Amino acid sequence: MPSFDEIVNELQGKINDEIIDAFGPAGFERWRNPPHRGKPAKANYEGVSTGGCGDTIRIFLYIEDDKVCDAGFATDGCGSSMISGSMAAELAIGKPCDDLDTITGETVLEGLGGDKGLPADDQHCAWLAATALHEAVGDYYKQTVKCKK
Repeated sequence: MPSFDEIVNELQGKINDEIIDAFGPAGFERWRNPPHRGKPAKANYEGVSTGGCGDTIRIFLYIEDDKVCDAGFATDGCGSSMISGSMAAELAIGKPCDDLDTITGETVLEGLGGDKGLPADDQHCAWLAATALHEAVGDYYKQTVKCKK
């Protein structure tokens, strides 16, 4: 009879294989160790988007001199929401705020490997993440316009 550890390892292997099949190898690694998870210490702007599926993604930006210096994300959703939020945050870092509108759901999806990066039923998460990013940059513009008055 297999030991408890052997059973757990076999089960974990099966789960990992399913995730790799669903997200691809790069998506699997992002799922296991999502870069940019959490709110950066200096984050000064935030955007939130909730999808029809019920998942919510928050994008946090640290912006200085009209440029994204750091970004992070949080989600209460599925693995697809997590890796999409991670990718949206990653794509924003180093970009001027005026260029963030070019990061769309399709851009996020392409960063995750195109159609193979997310299961077809979860591809809406890429747009959810992009919307949260746009909301965060909108927060920046709202606050800076108020400050300049």
